Amino acid sequence: MGRVSTDALPEPADESTRRLREALRTARFTADGLLELLGAPAYAALARGETVPALRATRGEGPLETLVRLFLLQQPVPYDSAHSVLPVEEALADRWLERVGEAPERGSEDGGGHGAGPGASVRATVDVRPYSGPEDQDWWIVSDLGCAVGGAGGIGSARDPGTSATSGSATSGTSGSDTSATSDRGGDAASLVLGVGGASTTLAGITVRGPVARALDLGTGSGIQALHAGRSATQVTATDLNPRALHMTRLTLALSGAPAAELREGSLFEPAEGEEPYDLIVSNPPFVISPGARLTYRDGGMAGDALCRTLVERSAAHLAPGGYCQLLANWEHRADEDWRERVSSWVPAGCDAWIVQREVQDVTQYAELWLRDAGDHLRDPATYAAHYDAWLEEFEARGTKAVGFGWITLRRTEAERPSVLAEEWPHPVEQPLGEVVRSHFERQDFLRETSDAALLEHRFVLADEVVQEQVGLPGAEDPEYVVLRQNRGMRRATTVDTVGAGFAGVCDGTLSAGRILDAIGQLLGEDPAELRARTPESIRLLVEQGFLTPVDAGQFGPGAAVKNAVPGDGNLGNGVAGA
Repeated sequence: MGRVSTDALPEPADESTRRLREALRTARFTADGLLELLGAPAYAALARGETVPALRATRGEGPLETLVRLFLLQQPVPYDSAHSVLPVEEALADRWLERVGEAPERGSEDGGGHGAGPGASVRATVDVRPYSGPEDQDWWIVSDLGCAVGGAGGIGSARDPGTSATSGSATSGTSGSDTSATSDRGGDAASLVLGVGGASTTLAGITVRGPVARALDLGTGSGIQALHAGRSATQVTATDLNPRALHMTRLTLALSGAPAAELREGSLFEPAEGEEPYDLIVSNPPFVISPGARLTYRDGGMAGDALCRTLVERSAAHLAPGGYCQLLANWEHRADEDWRERVSSWVPAGCDAWIVQREVQDVTQYAELWLRDAGDHLRDPATYAAHYDAWLEEFEARGTKAVGFGWITLRRTEAERPSVLAEEWPHPVEQPLGEVVRSHFERQDFLRETSDAALLEHRFVLADEVVQEQVGLPGAEDPEYVVLRQNRGMRRATTVDTVGAGFAGVCDGTLSAGRILDAIGQLLGEDPAELRARTPESIRLLVEQGFLTPVDAGQFGPGAAVKNAVPGDGNLGNGVAGA
């Protein structure tokens, strides 16, 4: 488990890569094929780096079992077993595989015509991991061996026994959260490349998709974001501080049959300086806030959350008008300031921003998480305690009480009144969220450009799968309060009054907001003019949070009769406010 990929990475030709890809697909070495073979529990365990359930599930001799043991479980397999599944001599020549065991006896009878001697086996030189792309595309992510099978020991357990617990690499720049800095290859502590993980898939899920001219993957790691970007961007540029990561990205794109990207080595935005702006920038940076920079794949090498701040602040200079910059980030919670104000202050002029905090950990939880990630908890207790103390000392010196994790999306608008929303939403969401993010910013445009008077002239539709919940004591005639809840996207919930519930429930695009309020006023015996005066603020909140969507006024014909503006039972506080 401790072996890492050799320095001599695969160097395949286009045609041999195509044949290897077809062999993998034929053997159903795909995300769906793995799930079917392993079953859900073992499949989930493998995603956590735990291999024992998958080893038990691949005791057979079938093609898929062989490939799982070879590329995912990193076990040697008999030469003949590999030959029955793969173009094995090409894979050896291209350095996807290497021989182990007795040397081959070419030309001998025992060689079986395949160049295999008695007891000969082969093993993978890199981790090749099936990944399901959009529209059920079969992709494969190429990364270093050992990093994804560490089990409970964390990344540190991927090292061979006796390897030093510290990496000693201090870098300042973006080498991607998917590039590791642990190594047993002669002390090169900043070169390992991790494969797909939770952070990678989160970023891919929130990214706004659509045809663009230019996309930039900043800190590409094993190329997952570049792979996604290549589906819709005419030109993709992938950068990384680590040249080994750029090589892995090239392998990932080639093996997945994706368009090649322009690969550039460098830190932060340096490789993009002087270039035309980008329509999309994505980054899964080394965002961990730590003392020093032991692990390049996670530690940015800047004090506190300065690396994430720098990425946000410099992004506007590299964004085309209307372009998006989306990244994952950590930020400090300090006793003397609100985290929302802190992170919002990073947003550059001319950009709208949506900042979502998904999780918060106090400094002890945070330190323990990343100490385990490095495998420090498995080593000398005194060394572990010293490292733990160093983290707490750093946090105390900076006044850091906790650390937040979340998403930051910027859009360049050059608006005079930028929309900057920083919010905490730790609840479950429904990925992918790319279209939810896009529509959020479109709604901000609408709200910014629409006065209250104009708002009442617009028509709205209730978002899909919004339901109304009534909360109150059992048997009570009226609820204490009413909640609108989304069952899609961000899955938000918001409390509304009777007017708000009734208004949302009849927004089907046929009547303007003003006419609906007039009808509600007549039904409830309230002054319509007063309703028109006080309700726009509530409508704006429902639009901002995605419960209501403005529609083109020309999309619908004349409004329905006023009698259709309220639910048929005449009780605005009851029923389901859903579409």
